[in-house]
Amino acid sequence: MLIYHASTIEIASPDVLHSRDNLDFGKGFYTTILQEQAHKYAERFILRGKPAIVNTYEFVAPENAKIKNFERYDEEWLDFVLACRNGEKIYLSYDIICGGIANDRVFNTIDLYMSGQLSKEETLKRLVYEKPNHQMCFISQDVIDASIRFVSSEKL
Repeated sequence: MLIYHASTIEIASPDVLHSRDNLDFGKGFYTTILQEQAHKYAERFILRGKPAIVNTYEFVAPENAKIKNFERYDEEWLDFVLACRNGEKIYLSYDIICGGIANDRVFNTIDLYMSGQLSKEETLKRLVYEKPNHQMCFISQDVIDASIRFVSSEKL
């Protein structure tokens, strides 16, 4: 399967060391199976006057990898994202985590929930109408090394 990563540079050897903390699924190397989504994300770099590169990789899931897959925006996804964004290291139980991104609209809803302006029930009702996009976060460097092969990079 092909996966994509948007960046300002070509990344032939992905690693978790250069990731930021407190993201949706914790600290890891983030990719997507949606090429169009990677292109849209990369365009944000252009708006900031930076180069925009979409890196393409071949991915084959190792048999023994611990993979968490969130099928939809639901209570489990919400609790997991909030915990990771608050610095809890619950993501370390997995090698790969897949699911929807807290994009601007989703994040606005989450922000209202975190500030106490929305109940969990109201937050989940709003999230039901959001079509999940896709992100795949690689937590384990060993899994990255064993399962991801660089294919190419494209400058936008």
